[in-house]
Amino acid sequence: MMPGQRLQGCRSLHLNEDNGRFVLLALLIVLYLLCGASVFSAIERPSELRAHGRWNGTLLNFSETFNISLRDLNSFLREYEAAIAAGIRADALRPRWDFTGAFYFVGTVVSTIGFGMTTPVTVAGKVFLIFYGLLGCAATILFFNLFLERIITLLAVVMKAVRERRIRNSGLLPPGIRHDFSAYSLPGWKPSVYHVMLILGLSAITISCCASAMYTPVEGWAYLDSLYFCFVTFSTIGFGDYVSSQSAAYEYQSLYRVANFLFMLMGVCCIYSLFNVISIVIKQVLNWILEKMSCLFCQRCSNANVLLGRRNAIRPGSRGRQGRFGQPPDSEEPCDSDTEGRRLSGEMISMKDLAASNKVSLAIMQKQLSESANGYPRTVCGSSRINGFSGGVGALGIMNNRLAETSNSR
Repeated sequence: MMPGQRLQGCRSLHLNEDNGRFVLLALLIVLYLLCGASVFSAIERPSELRAHGRWNGTLLNFSETFNISLRDLNSFLREYEAAIAAGIRADALRPRWDFTGAFYFVGTVVSTIGFGMTTPVTVAGKVFLIFYGLLGCAATILFFNLFLERIITLLAVVMKAVRERRIRNSGLLPPGIRHDFSAYSLPGWKPSVYHVMLILGLSAITISCCASAMYTPVEGWAYLDSLYFCFVTFSTIGFGDYVSSQSAAYEYQSLYRVANFLFMLMGVCCIYSLFNVISIVIKQVLNWILEKMSCLFCQRCSNANVLLGRRNAIRPGSRGRQGRFGQPPDSEEPCDSDTEGRRLSGEMISMKDLAASNKVSLAIMQKQLSESANGYPRTVCGSSRINGFSGGVGALGIMNNRLAETSNSR
C-alpha cells in the first residue's frame, strides 16, 4: 500500500466521536453482562441445586407418607401456582383488587417497578394495562426528569452559596471586593459532578437506611433484606421476592402505608437522579478511553505522513499543495514559520527541519486531543461539537451546562 493511501485510510477509519462512544459503551455493557452472569452463576447456582434436591426429597416423602402419586401431587401444585398468580396465598394477605390494592398496583406500573405480586388476569384488564401504562410511564419519566432538573438547580444554588461564604470568610479577597462581595458572586461557577454525586449518594443511603429501619419491625424482615428491598424498589428493578404493605392488617396501618408511599417516592426520585449523574462520570471515562485511542490513531497518521515526505524526496512541492493532514496551505493551523515558509516557497528542506516540524505537529495534535476530552473545542481529526456533553436528550439534556463537567465554557 502506498503511504498516501495509508494516510487516507487512517482518516477514513476515524469514527465520529458520538458513534465511537456509543459502540464502546455497547461493548463494555456486553462485557459487564458477561462478568455479572459469571459471578451470579458461581454464587447462586450451588444454592439452586441444593434447593432442588431438598424439594424433590420433600415431594417424595410426602407422596409416600400420604399414598399420593407424584403425578397427582404435581398436578395439585400447578393448580396452587395458578392460585398464587391470582393473588391467593396460604397466609392471610390484603385484598389485591380493592381500591387501595389497585392503587398500589398502578403505582408500581407507572413507576416501572413492576413487582409482579399483582397482575391482571382478565383480557379487559390486560388490554387496559397496555394503554394505561403507555401514558402513565411516559408521564412519570417526565416527572422524574423535572425532579432531576430542580434538584440539580437547588444543589447548584446551595453549593454556590456555601462556596461564596467560604471565600468571603477566608480573607483572601482584595479589599475592594471584600466589602462588596455581591458584585463578585463567582460568575460562571458550576458545581462539580462528583460533589453532586456524593450528595445524592448520601441522600439515597439515608433514605434507604431510614426506610429499612421501618420495614424491619413492621414486615418482619432482616435489616439486610430490607436494604436489599429498598435498592430493588428504588432502582425500579422490582423483582417481587420482597413486597411491602401486603399483609391484611398492620399496627398503625394508615400511617405505615403513607410512610411507605413517601419513602418509595423519595427513594425512586433520588436513585433516578443518582443514576443519571453517575452516567456523566461513565461518559467521562468513555471520553478518556476515546482520547487514548485517538492519540494512537493520530500517531499512526503522523508516522504515515513522515513516510510520505521521505518518498517524495522531502520536496514540499511534491505534496500536492496540501498542508499537514490534508489541509490546504492557507488553513489557520499553528506551524513553525521558518520551516513552513521554506516549504511553501518550494525550497528544499533538511531532514532535521522535517523531523522538527512533524514533532511540533504531533505535539499540537496531542494538546488539542487532550483539550477535546475535557470539553474544549476540537480542531483536529474531524469537526465536533464544542463540548463532549453538548446536546443530548432526556436526563443528559437536562444536565447539559448545569455541572462543571458538562459546561460549554470548559
